[in-house]
Amino acid sequence: MKLTKLFILGLVALGVVACDSYLEVESPSKYEDEFVFTKTSEINRALNGVYAQLLSGNTYGNYYLAQFCLNSDVDMWASGTETATDNSYRRFDCTPLGSELSKAWNAAYMGVEYANNFIAKLQQSSIYNNEDEDIQAQLDQMLGEAKVLRSIFYHDLVVMWGDVPFSLTPTSEADTNEDLLLPVTDRTEIHKQLIEDLKVAAEKMQFASEIENGVERISKEAAWTQIARMALTAGGYSLRPDTANPKNYGTMERPSNYKEFYQTAMEYAKKVIDSGTHSLGKSFNKVFIDECNYIVTSNDDPIFEIPFAKNSTGNVGYIHGPSGAVYEGASVAPNIWGQSNGGACLSAFYRFFFDEADKRRDFVNGLWDYTYDGIPNLRNHLTVRNNKWSKFWGPSLGAETSGNTGINYPLMRYADVLLMYAEAANEVNEGPTAEAIDALKQVRMRAFGDAALVDEYIASVQGSKEDFLKAVLDERKLEFGGENMRWRDLVRNNMYSEVLFYSFLRYFGVSEGMASGSMYTEMVSEYDGKNVEFYDNIPSRIYFKPTTVDNDGVTHTNNNPQDVNVYPNTTLDVIEFYPNTLYVKEINTGQYAGYEYADFFINSSWYDEAEGMPSTSIRYSFYGFMRTDLRGNIGVVKNGTWESINPVGYDVAQLPVVRYILPYPNDVIQRGGGVYKNYYGY
Repeated sequence: MKLTKLFILGLVALGVVACDSYLEVESPSKYEDEFVFTKTSEINRALNGVYAQLLSGNTYGNYYLAQFCLNSDVDMWASGTETATDNSYRRFDCTPLGSELSKAWNAAYMGVEYANNFIAKLQQSSIYNNEDEDIQAQLDQMLGEAKVLRSIFYHDLVVMWGDVPFSLTPTSEADTNEDLLLPVTDRTEIHKQLIEDLKVAAEKMQFASEIENGVERISKEAAWTQIARMALTAGGYSLRPDTANPKNYGTMERPSNYKEFYQTAMEYAKKVIDSGTHSLGKSFNKVFIDECNYIVTSNDDPIFEIPFAKNSTGNVGYIHGPSGAVYEGASVAPNIWGQSNGGACLSAFYRFFFDEADKRRDFVNGLWDYTYDGIPNLRNHLTVRNNKWSKFWGPSLGAETSGNTGINYPLMRYADVLLMYAEAANEVNEGPTAEAIDALKQVRMRAFGDAALVDEYIASVQGSKEDFLKAVLDERKLEFGGENMRWRDLVRNNMYSEVLFYSFLRYFGVSEGMASGSMYTEMVSEYDGKNVEFYDNIPSRIYFKPTTVDNDGVTHTNNNPQDVNVYPNTTLDVIEFYPNTLYVKEINTGQYAGYEYADFFINSSWYDEAEGMPSTSIRYSFYGFMRTDLRGNIGVVKNGTWESINPVGYDVAQLPVVRYILPYPNDVIQRGGGVYKNYYGY
């Protein structure tokens, strides 16, 4: 069941409005609380207003998956801009003037305010502490949901902005305007308070199977998952400011008592596992295909799905999957799905990280787009499409539609719980335990379906704490592509600088190598655990079945496989590739002699022949951390200054930090009257 109608009612009941600053949020308390908080039906409507804040295009409806899903070796946005900008967040290049900053900041604090108000008014109401046990159970469940929602908004603020203004009381209780200027609170303290708050609330909540709307509402398991997620973040590394020198980008640090947080993460992830309420029963592909078809299952991988409304909210599947063109505002049959953007992409090298037997690889990595009339066109660009979700995988919402797909976003998954548990247990116990090994094995088993192959791999990675951590993070890399996880995982483990260093060289070296040879491809091959000649031997041409025109005048490529496990759309044509042409060099002979080809790593998007060097999009897509000068010399950015380096033999321990932390928006600084100040070189 989709919960969309309830959320639309919630928007009406609590009057969602735009605001210039989180300091001027219109409080829901302006409505008749005396009426709303006397009946469980009206209280539920008010709670829907809190949920509705998650649907904003300035948070999970778009921005968190598009603007603020930062570049890594997984998620990738290619940019050829040679100069600094205000809003290129994904390449670590922004200023406090970026327009999306204020929108995302205000939307998150709007969510906090709605949650704070709901929690306060419910606990102060005459209906709370009810003698009727059934009514009190409903109220405790709704109170817990609001507290988890509040923690989600704050957790995102902390991850993206670091230390932020923090309060658990609504602005309606402020006596003066000065009271609205919330003090900046240390991120660890924020997480500690939120975790303790949820520990109490979760005990009185219900499992997803007991809730009418299942995983489209927040359950006991979701509360436990959120505790584990926040604890793992709190115990991990993060970029801390140099308060003595605001121009300094800061240092990566973790709390001295970090293992206590990892212990909490392990404990609460284990609670979810032991509850037995979720599993990995569905295939990896089907989890996402079902979401694209508005099918909600409450006992499988998804633990909490943000329930977007069709034709109203959510760009999941519009910014993902193949792009789809339109002509004069509409697509034409057989393409009846309308416009699709496809801009939330993955690295072109992402598919090379997968084992040949991994079923996730060919499902996730999309290599073609569609014309307005449904013809597939090869995509041999710097990125590949993220095919986890797509408008094309479900029923058409209309040939004239674009975004607002209504496809749910799985904010919490059981696979994440298993891997969080494995990571935390490995840290707490200074090495993998039997339960941690089993947790990793469950995720990998779903991806491969071959017990012998999985057992062999697991045996090879459980020998040490370091080996097992690498295996867990590698599994997360393959499992959560496009889910805004990778850069967070790397930050938590203080690996972001190193991974970006090799991500830059992977692009630069392969592009350079395809043209004239490169000294960097061997370095990257070794780092990726591959044969030293791996990146020298990937194909520079991609062979595919040519397009033909039938007597009906309609252009076709080949028959659709009619199997959603092979390709989720059973109507549109697909591109058939020459076997292994994407991974291994082959000679185009025999039955494939008539296949067409296109250059992949040496076309104009990859290499600028006029300049004799990799394209600007390769040189500047990691702009705020690593880039070249105009002559093609490679350098890193340290505290705002570009420094030339020789990557060969470079000590990665000397790499500067990645300035992933965002600045406070300019309007917040101005309205704060000196209370708020930017660090990290902003």
